[in-house]
Amino acid sequence: MTSLFTQEVHLSKRHEEIVSQRLMLLQKMKNKFGDQSTERASLQATETACRRNLQLLQDIDVAEKAFQTKLTPHPQPEMLSLETRYWASVEEHVPKWEQFLLGKALMYQFQEGSGWF
Repeated sequence: MTSLFTQEVHLSKRHEEIVSQRLMLLQKMKNKFGDQSTERASLQATETACRRNLQLLQDIDVAEKAFQTKLTPHPQPEMLSLETRYWASVEEHVPKWEQFLLGKALMYQFQEGSGWF
C-alpha cells in the first residue's frame, strides 16, 4: 500500500511538473504570437502610412499644378499686340544697328543716316 501511495505522490509531482512546463510553453507561445501580431500590426501601419504619404504627394502635385495654372497670367489682347509690334520693330531695326553693336561702325555715322537721332 505504501508503494501505491509512493507512486501516487510521485505521479502527482510529475503531473505538477508537466502542468508547470505546459504553462511555461503556453506563455512562450502567447508571447511569441503577441510579438508576431505586433510586428504584423506595425508592418500594416507602415504600409498604410506609405500609401497615405504617396497619396498626399500626389495631391500636393495636383494642387501645385493648379496653383501654377492660376498664377500664370493670361496676357490681355492689347499686351499681345504691343509685344508683337515691339518684336517686329526690333527685327526691323537690328540690321541697321548691327555694325555699331558689333563695334565695327562709329556712332556719328549712325546718327546721320539712321533717322533715330
